[in-house]
Amino acid sequence: MIHDTEQEMAAALPPMQPLMGLDLGTKTIGVAVSDVLRSVATPVETVKRKKFGVDAARLLEICKDRQVGGILLGLPRNMDGSEGPRAQSTRAFARNLSQLTDLPIGYWDERLSTVAAERALIEADTSRAKRAEKIDNVAASFILQGFLDRLRNL
Repeated sequence: MIHDTEQEMAAALPPMQPLMGLDLGTKTIGVAVSDVLRSVATPVETVKRKKFGVDAARLLEICKDRQVGGILLGLPRNMDGSEGPRAQSTRAFARNLSQLTDLPIGYWDERLSTVAAERALIEADTSRAKRAEKIDNVAASFILQGFLDRLRNL
């Protein structure tokens, strides 16, 4: 089931299970997973996009392997808060994914998450080639960490 607010998503989550955060790009999907206490988000992998069925199968495999209790998608809003074509595409991905799993699915405003991830990788003195490889799953961890921090205050 898809939950549009943080409060709905928080209420739907089972206790003591990690969450998975996704940064959906046109060519890749960044994946991050939290610990069971939901305090720290860790980048896991970058899935190269193929077809929805193949992508969804890989994501659900990660969910099963890591016993994930919910999925959080970064929602790419415009800087004024409005939603453009990329946000609509993310919502469509969530609708399609919700037909394949009973896990709660939610959204988190991902504005500037890629910028923050890029800065963190530069500060860590990561080479340009390695940054390109890791940017999506690091961005996913920023998205997930934002939600985890919000959960503590709900």
